[in-house]
Amino acid sequence: MKLPIFICHAGIGKELLILFRYVHTNIIAKDARLLIDFYKKVLHCKSISESRDLSGEWLDQLTSLNGAHIRGEHLLLPGYEDAHPTLEIFSYDEMKQSVSAEINRPGIAHIAFEVDDVETTLAEILKAGGSTVGELVTAEYPNNRTAVFIYAQDPEGNIIELQSWMQTPER
Repeated sequence: MKLPIFICHAGIGKELLILFRYVHTNIIAKDARLLIDFYKKVLHCKSISESRDLSGEWLDQLTSLNGAHIRGEHLLLPGYEDAHPTLEIFSYDEMKQSVSAEINRPGIAHIAFEVDDVETTLAEILKAGGSTVGELVTAEYPNNRTAVFIYAQDPEGNIIELQSWMQTPER
């Protein structure tokens, strides 16, 4: 995979080559194994043999937690053929009390997946222990495009947007 390289000007006659790319999104799970299985089975994420069992002084320093210990795995997101971007699903040995996800809460609200059939994928989410947030909607967009959307939740309450796009005939 060729990585994106950007040229930055660092003053007169000086150029620096820098790497800049999106790498992963992290979900902290109550049960990482259960959530990893959900994302693999229902949303077609793939294992890339990047399981983690991390602890040590460096992790304590990074997280500002004493005795931090996390376990989990990086999953390749569907639609990507290389090692990134990934969905990183981890569990800490010691967890804070969780707050229920709400679509209008500040911070990261949801992760989105484009699918062929929103209703079929939603049925799989529900069958695997997920739930819905709102209603299934169809929206008209410029350039004769139509989208179908729904917000759902994985078994731990993280919000997932499902979307499907189609070209509509001109009227």
